Amino acid sequence: MTDCPTIPTFDLKKLPPQTRQLTALFYQMGYHFTNINLPILALTHRSFDSEYNYERLEFLGDALLGVVIAEALFLRHPEFDEGRLTRMRASLVREATLVIIAKQLKLSDYLILGVGERKGGGRQRASILADSVEALIGAIYLDSGSFDTVKQCVLNWFSDLFEQVQEQKVLKDAKSRLQELLQAHQLPLPRYTLIDTEGNAPHQIFTVSCDVSLNLADPASLEQVVAQGESRRIAEQRGAEQMLQCISEKLPPLR
Repeated sequence: MTDCPTIPTFDLKKLPPQTRQLTALFYQMGYHFTNINLPILALTHRSFDSEYNYERLEFLGDALLGVVIAEALFLRHPEFDEGRLTRMRASLVREATLVIIAKQLKLSDYLILGVGERKGGGRQRASILADSVEALIGAIYLDSGSFDTVKQCVLNWFSDLFEQVQEQKVLKDAKSRLQELLQAHQLPLPRYTLIDTEGNAPHQIFTVSCDVSLNLADPASLEQVVAQGESRRIAEQRGAEQMLQCISEKLPPLR
């Protein structure tokens, strides 16, 4: 176990009752902690404790997760170029995917939240669930002192998702997420246009543009991205993913 001078010692009597039932979580995770304070810290939101919470562990876990996923994709797919591997990694480590992992582990049952956050639906909040997954990864590393142990846990958690990581499934939600975002801001739906098709089936490359208007006063003023894929569907999904990245910071926060 790695020496962790910054990890506090918690008094279980002062914590919610679920902290005394972590054995079930350890079973789901496939890892049993030596230092019980680490998983408790990894499950503690700042609304419960502004000083001792999961944020630092999340920082560590995020870095570890990126390395594990990148190495796994590199070794599994020697035929893929850097661009495709990058897209696949981004999809596997994004918030929506981590929420899937959190639900597999039933993390919502164990989160330690302040009263306001708990009443406000914090147990099902995507950002909290995703952050807790990364924090637990960091906690496993500090507890075991072993990158190989972290890798084994992460690969087990993501095993089904790796099987689905071919582009159609990796990006399956991009168009839906883009449409929902635009509808939430009362903006026109995106327009997808097939620009070009290269090669012969089954080795064709489709080029598609995705156009979005962010200005109701001037619908002709468009944001545009261009993407390619092995099918029109894949190209459209990639375009939607790129558009989400392009416009996310340009839209005002939803109230």
